[in-house]
Amino acid sequence: MNCYSAEDTLADILSVVGTDRGLMERIQITGADPILPSKFLIGTAGAGVIGAAGLAASELWRLRTGLIQDVSLNVRAAAIGMRASLYFRKNSDTSTEPMRANMQAGLSTKEWWSPVSGFYQGKDGAWIQLHCNFPHHAAGVLKILECANEKAAVAAAVSTWDIAELEAVCSDAAMAVAMVRSNEEWAKHPQSIAVDGLPLIEIERIGDSPAEPFEDGERPLSGIRALDLTRVIAGPMCGRTLAEHGADVMRVSAAHLPSIETLVMDTGTGKLSTHIDLRNDAGRETLRTLTRDADIFVQGYRPGGLSAAGFSPEDVAAIRPGVIYVTINAYGREGPWSKKRGYDSLVQCCTGLVHEETGDCDIPRHLPAQVLDYVTGYLAASGIMTALARRAEDGGSYHVQLSLCQTAHWLKRLGRISEDVSGISDPSLADVIDLTMQSDSPFGRLRHVAPIVGLSETPPYWARSVVPLGSHEAVWPD
Repeated sequence: MNCYSAEDTLADILSVVGTDRGLMERIQITGADPILPSKFLIGTAGAGVIGAAGLAASELWRLRTGLIQDVSLNVRAAAIGMRASLYFRKNSDTSTEPMRANMQAGLSTKEWWSPVSGFYQGKDGAWIQLHCNFPHHAAGVLKILECANEKAAVAAAVSTWDIAELEAVCSDAAMAVAMVRSNEEWAKHPQSIAVDGLPLIEIERIGDSPAEPFEDGERPLSGIRALDLTRVIAGPMCGRTLAEHGADVMRVSAAHLPSIETLVMDTGTGKLSTHIDLRNDAGRETLRTLTRDADIFVQGYRPGGLSAAGFSPEDVAAIRPGVIYVTINAYGREGPWSKKRGYDSLVQCCTGLVHEETGDCDIPRHLPAQVLDYVTGYLAASGIMTALARRAEDGGSYHVQLSLCQTAHWLKRLGRISEDVSGISDPSLADVIDLTMQSDSPFGRLRHVAPIVGLSETPPYWARSVVPLGSHEAVWPD
């Protein structure tokens, strides 16, 4: 299978979003896969989406100032960026290995990988992954399995099921699970067929409004305000990317919603953070007030969740004409699974990525990166900046739509590395320390992956340190 180069991948993304491929004259990409121990083009995919975001930021700078700047990117750094959370460290933690329990259990730190999450084999020999990291997901799965909250008990219970049936029962109960399918099995699934009919990303004009040219500012996104109603990795990475180019990003959560502190710290850099309870009228009015003065509204709630609260794309465009509304979900807007809950590791399972990555191993294994999450997050930021450029010149409200499943299909289309990757080591923190930085925060001294793309005139950086959820009032700064 022929492999895409990083340049090919970037050109493909620019074509999908409708951006002039002549922008590629501004960027220099160095290095090539393989970087990580996988036949999948993780660094290449990362370079494509991070490069697209960098070029989009450079284009906003041109629209703002008339000046063109150079963009630079390294495939090694992009590959590490596709698993940045594994290199996050807090305070005195000096461990150098990637923070994950093991390859078979999944790509999660011990703190945020539930003891009963993981792969289990059914009586038919098939495998399923249970994603039980939030308490309500664990409780729901244990209720279906009628077993104790212990890995051995869960394994025994799953072994009595046909896996396809267990997946269907859990999915009907809104639990987060996925059967491990081969590429051939997934290709026949109705959801796969539906996703094949969707592009990698969609940017649709959903309303008319006057053009909003950029005013003077020191950075590509100076003066731009973004609401970030997302959790875990993909959506928060979109907001973090906007913040590194100068946007004011307000993370909106609620005290009653579960969160994973490690990911809050790693993906919250550069953001404000407030709590709003959308279950009551006062909370919904507070969000409407913030929305009126926002430019961007990013949401990763389950499909239909925010629409019921009055914040569908059309609702938000009516509240704030000219808004860029972003929807990120797991399985795409079409097909029987369009409302199914999912996460990166689960989408890897059902789409054939895990089956292919496992090879001859006895137990399924994920890719050595949460590449679907990170690609989707950076791609969303690129789509937003592309829409902002259109708004600056032609006006309008826009809806940007992406899904982890669309990203998985695209990743597979990039090809595979033909050479043997078995001898490639799994990079430790010590191996990539040059790609990290330290920052002070209310959580303490943090080490995390630094901005990856280089811009010659407006180098990306975060003007704010990460803060605990709900640290700020629900008002925009002056």
